[in-house]
Amino acid sequence: MTLKPKRPTDLTLAPVAAEIDLNLQEIRDVPNDKVEEAVALVLNTAPADTRDARAHQILEVAVRNVDLHGWTAAISDDSTRVLLRGGSVSLDIGLSGAVHDYIEG
Repeated sequence: MTLKPKRPTDLTLAPVAAEIDLNLQEIRDVPNDKVEEAVALVLNTAPADTRDARAHQILEVAVRNVDLHGWTAAISDDSTRVLLRGGSVSLDIGLSGAVHDYIEG
């Protein structure tokens, strides 16, 4: 079954998701003990000390230089996905185990 766009925003889902996925590649494939360094390098910031601050940093990496075209992005409550919402469908982009472990501390 092919999904047909129901709103103009739906037409932008693929490019938004692809850009977010490309941004996450910078931190997704690093070893567990290097995620904090990779995030700090990408964002040019100090390490975060709380779960919420670490989740916010990962979201910043994900949406850096991405025009969301009306989509909203958030980290899932279980720290395993970036949730894209705002059109007639939604999409979850997976995070690596290392990124999950970084967020959860």
